[in-house]
Amino acid sequence: MNQILALREKRAKAWEAAKAFLESKRGTDGLLSAEDTATYDRMEADVVNLGKEIERLERQAAIDAELNKPTSHPITNQPGKGNGGEEKTGRASAAYKTAFWNAMRKKNYLDIQNALQVGTDSEGGYLVPDEYERTLVEALEEENFFRSLATVIQTSSGDRKIPIVASKGEAKWIDEEAAYPESDDSFGQVSISAYKVATMIKVSDELLNDNVFNLEAYISKEFGRRIGTKEEEAFFTGDGKGKPTGIFNATGGASDGVTTAGASITFDDVMDLFYSLRSPYRKKAVWMLNDSTVKALRKLKDGNGNYIWQPSVQAGVPDMILNRPYFTSSFVPEIAAGQKIMAFGDFSYYWIADRQGRSFKRLNELFATTGQVGFLASQRVDGKLILPEAVKTMKLKETR
Repeated sequence: MNQILALREKRAKAWEAAKAFLESKRGTDGLLSAEDTATYDRMEADVVNLGKEIERLERQAAIDAELNKPTSHPITNQPGKGNGGEEKTGRASAAYKTAFWNAMRKKNYLDIQNALQVGTDSEGGYLVPDEYERTLVEALEEENFFRSLATVIQTSSGDRKIPIVASKGEAKWIDEEAAYPESDDSFGQVSISAYKVATMIKVSDELLNDNVFNLEAYISKEFGRRIGTKEEEAFFTGDGKGKPTGIFNATGGASDGVTTAGASITFDDVMDLFYSLRSPYRKKAVWMLNDSTVKALRKLKDGNGNYIWQPSVQAGVPDMILNRPYFTSSFVPEIAAGQKIMAFGDFSYYWIADRQGRSFKRLNELFATTGQVGFLASQRVDGKLILPEAVKTMKLKETR
């Protein structure tokens, strides 16, 4: 922890030095020479690299804390009364889990029928056991940070109808003995369905037969990486056709909070976007942008000459833009004319609907000639911004 704090202080000093260099080297036209620009870029790269090292050390500390947790619990029940835990049934049972992974590892596993009757699939696939399904969700959240900001719900079948308040009634001043005015709330409805995202994983026979190889961890990691990447892309830029509707999509996404006057971002544009969001949503609002946009923002100042990007010097506190945290994704559009390049809002109003039951299917014969076994992995999910006014975007002016 002391090393992390030292790196945070070092990064803050490096950033102050970069800002001072930028101020001292600006010419009368406000521009830098090519040599000074290269020097400043190196100083800024040092700040970025220090930030990445801080993130790595924080992840290591979190993993160490997890591994140092007790691996067992004290016995509190009477001898002969079992382990005191509730016996699991169905897909959560140990028998189901054992049979599931035996089925994944071995062709024509004989003991599969009795144990897997709860989760058999008419197409030959099997719903994953409960313990492993939770592992998959954790892998998705690791790969796709957007899930930690959004609201995630579970659906069992059919479309999920979500009622929303379209407009609210209001009170009015009235004279004595005058009739009370009628003013009803009006309601709307948003429908969330489920779109299928799938991938295929091939594993060699040698790995399947090797007892040292952790098949569960491998498939979990690969499934999380592939599906998580496609999810994140759809949650930002999906058009709603066969995939979720993204935040930056023109139809069904967030509404424009500001359109820039020029082809570049100014401090006024950022401030206009900040205040285009109603104050109730600003309490939990965060910024969402591309790394290239962050780089442009780092050079912007407010009216008092202070840089609007503020590096964090405290553990557990993220970097800020106008005192609000920001997140970056490569799927957020980069700076280009006519593009929505930044979003600001409360992303808990983006709902992600997971259809219950992620499934696997084993392919025994398709890759037999190459000594491999295929695994089909699929998930059904949808995502949609339920309340458009909760998130606002910045759009760059289109060139003519």
